[in-house]
Amino acid sequence: MPIPAGGGGGESPGTGGTGGPCDPWDAIFCCTLTPESAAITGQALLAATEVLYHLSGQRFGLCEFTFRPCRHDCYGNSWPFDGGSWWQWGGSYPRPVLFDGAWFNLTCGSCAGSCSCGPLEEAWLPGPINTIISVKLDGQTMPASAYRVDDFRKLVRVDGGRWPACQDLSAADTEDNTWSVTLTIGEEVPTIGEMAVGELACEIINSCLGLTCALPKNAASVSRQGITIDFPTFTELLSSGMLGLRWTDMFIATYNPQRLKAAPMVFDVDGYLYRRAGT
Repeated sequence: MPIPAGGGGGESPGTGGTGGPCDPWDAIFCCTLTPESAAITGQALLAATEVLYHLSGQRFGLCEFTFRPCRHDCYGNSWPFDGGSWWQWGGSYPRPVLFDGAWFNLTCGSCAGSCSCGPLEEAWLPGPINTIISVKLDGQTMPASAYRVDDFRKLVRVDGGRWPACQDLSAADTEDNTWSVTLTIGEEVPTIGEMAVGELACEIINSCLGLTCALPKNAASVSRQGITIDFPTFTELLSSGMLGLRWTDMFIATYNPQRLKAAPMVFDVDGYLYRRAGT
């Protein structure tokens, strides 16, 4: 699920400008690849990946990105919130304050909607985050023990320090006054998906080389010796989201039985009522 590189946090990943997977999926080949097939194997695997990526609802595959994030603030960057750290002013009891023409009850010592009663230093990143590869602060790589991931998209600092309120985006992330996160986004391809992409790639290779191919033709029926057998045409299979291949159709039926075009997203206008810590 590609998204534009170098963006900030918060938005959900889409397909960006590519409209397809970032890389070919790892494949389990159950066919015999001949020397003649070597020249087209890579392109066949890429084509098979593109087909199964979309037929499975644009759900699988990992993409690596580097983001220059922004810290999640509570209510802005001026008094009395001190760059978002209003818990330092609010204390542990509710205290009303008139700010920008509106009254706020400052209480609990955390951002509204959080489950924590203490301040959380966090940045919201596109997700779902699969792996954090590195976090750089002032050009130095931070130890993995200094942060964790919550809700598959929130980078929470747990070493007692604070994320920067701002950074120099004109400087490389190897310089001072910078902050970057390199991560992978998406879901790993399941084993049946690796078998499916290998199966489909094999049939594409066979078709290109003029060999016997299991992909169905557009013949609707075959009559021999007085017996007529009806077949679904390839066009009919495609319209149903299937290809007529065993592992490929099993993969699609297992992981996208409703034939969704893309992974669904849920928007909670009331905010989060829970937190998946350490995801």
